[in-house]
Amino acid sequence: MTSLLQNYRKNVIPALQKEFHIGNAMAAPKIVKVTINTGVGRFAKDDKTLERIAKDIAILSGQKPVFRAAKKSIASFKVRQGVPVGISVTLRGQRMYDFISRLINIALPRSRDFRGIETKNIDRNGNLNLGLRESSIFPELNYENMKDIFSLEVSVTTTAKTHEQGVALLKHLGFPIKKSR
Repeated sequence: MTSLLQNYRKNVIPALQKEFHIGNAMAAPKIVKVTINTGVGRFAKDDKTLERIAKDIAILSGQKPVFRAAKKSIASFKVRQGVPVGISVTLRGQRMYDFISRLINIALPRSRDFRGIETKNIDRNGNLNLGLRESSIFPELNYENMKDIFSLEVSVTTTAKTHEQGVALLKHLGFPIKKSR
């Protein structure tokens, strides 16, 4: 069992129960899934680049990503129906906790000009949406071998009912969230 999951069970659940007056430990907010997305619309014509990005996301997440195709043709964006416009992967269970641990402890501190996660990145249901400009902040991806630098969007989905519960859950788990003014 990962240290993040042990920390959640031993420390975070009792703290959330006390803070929000939750009677049952099973009713405490928890993380359900983590979704990692990247847009590859500009690389749509180059199959080798798409495969390299998919391989990098597979290394990053530990499982095979899925190509997302355009649902409609849009002439002004030069997009045809069925052409890959994104790559995504959904993590649950052990892989999810491993990725979150690497994100909190390694990747975010390595990111350039990072001063914490804004509370506005957490929606009213307590889900965190985080955009990362460079995928090279993860140590698994060797920066010297990377030909294409791509950005990532990481969504952490929780069972929190309110924004405050989501912020408290993520703070207790160790996410570097800025204090709101």
